[in-house]
Amino acid sequence: MPILSDQNHRDTIASGSDTVNSPLLETHGLGRTYKTGDHELTVLSDVNLQVAAGESCAIIGPSGSGKTTLLGLCAGLDSPSSGWIRLGGQRLESLDEDRRAELRGRMVGFVFQSFQLIPTLTAIENVLIPLELRGLSGKTSEAADLLAQVGLQNRLTHYPSQLSGGEQQRVALARAFIHKPAILFADEPTGNLDAATSEPIIKMLFDLNRENGTALVLVTHDPALARLAGRVISMRAGKIVSQGERHESA
Repeated sequence: MPILSDQNHRDTIASGSDTVNSPLLETHGLGRTYKTGDHELTVLSDVNLQVAAGESCAIIGPSGSGKTTLLGLCAGLDSPSSGWIRLGGQRLESLDEDRRAELRGRMVGFVFQSFQLIPTLTAIENVLIPLELRGLSGKTSEAADLLAQVGLQNRLTHYPSQLSGGEQQRVALARAFIHKPAILFADEPTGNLDAATSEPIIKMLFDLNRENGTALVLVTHDPALARLAGRVISMRAGKIVSQGERHESA
C-alpha cells in the first residue's frame, strides 16, 4: 500500500525551474573546505552530480571520502565553499537560511544513522515535527496512518526509550515521509541495526521510492544494499570516481 502517495506535490516542486525536464537535484563543481587553525581541510572537490525525480542512488566509499558531507550539502544543511547546488529548480546559494529551511521543509526528507528522535516526545509526536515546523496542524490522523503502514500502529504513544532500534528507525522513516518529500536522503540508515532488523527497513526505503516516486539518495558501507539502488556512485578522497549506470531498481 503506497505511503501517503500524493503525486500532485511533485507536479509543483519545480516551480521556478529552468525546464520541466531539469534534474530534481544537480550539483556543479561542488567543493567544501574547512579551516582548522592555519590549515585547510578539503573534504569535497569538484563534485558534479545529477539525480532525477524518482531515481534511487547509493553513495559508497571509504570513511572520510566525503559521502556524508555531500549528503548534507545537497539537503541544504550546510553551504559549499565552491560550486553550486540546484534542488527542485532552486539554486540553494541564492536563498537565505529561512528560505532554505522552507525549501527543505517542503521537499526534503532525511533519515540519520542515529535516528535523531526527540526522547521527550512520543512516536506520533516525533512524526509530526516536520509539519509543526511549517506551522501545519491537524495532521494527527495522517501521522497515525503512516506509523501503521510501517507496522507501529500499537506504538503511537511510546517514547523512543520504549522502542527497539528497528522501531525507532521506522519512526524516523515515518517522520521523513509525513510531508511527502520529493527526495529522501538516508545516511547509513541501517548502520546501527543488525541484519535481521535492517531487512524490513531496507524494504521500506525502496518501497517508498517506488510507490511514491520519491527520489532516494542513500549513503552506505553495505555493498548488498548499494546494489539495490538504480545507480551506485563511488567516492574517494572527496571526489566522485564513478557513477555507474542507471538501471531499474530491484
